[in-house]
Amino acid sequence: MNKDVLNYVIEKTHELINAPSCCSEAKNAAKSWLDSIGTDNEAEERKKYIKEIEQDILPIDMLIAFTASEDGKKVFGDEKAKQFNAHGIQIKENGAKYCDCPACSAVLAILEKKNEILN
Repeated sequence: MNKDVLNYVIEKTHELINAPSCCSEAKNAAKSWLDSIGTDNEAEERKKYIKEIEQDILPIDMLIAFTASEDGKKVFGDEKAKQFNAHGIQIKENGAKYCDCPACSAVLAILEKKNEILN
């Protein structure tokens, strides 16, 4: 991976780690990859990191379904769940394929560089 892409991915990785919506699995994979930069384990950790965040990015239809569900209402509360649901519907109508929370936005930015990252 060239230096510009590396710096970009490092920046987006820090955004991911600092996002309140980042799950612990993605945060741990991100930290492990960052810690591995420049070591013999970097390529392996990079693959693990990409695999983890590919599993964690939330498709927009899943966001909409979750925020309309009883589980979503338990997590967010009725009012916030309604707001997130309406937001999800709106961004889907505007072409979004994924949730646009800070964590998912950082993951999407990283995954847009996937080929450069893994080669």
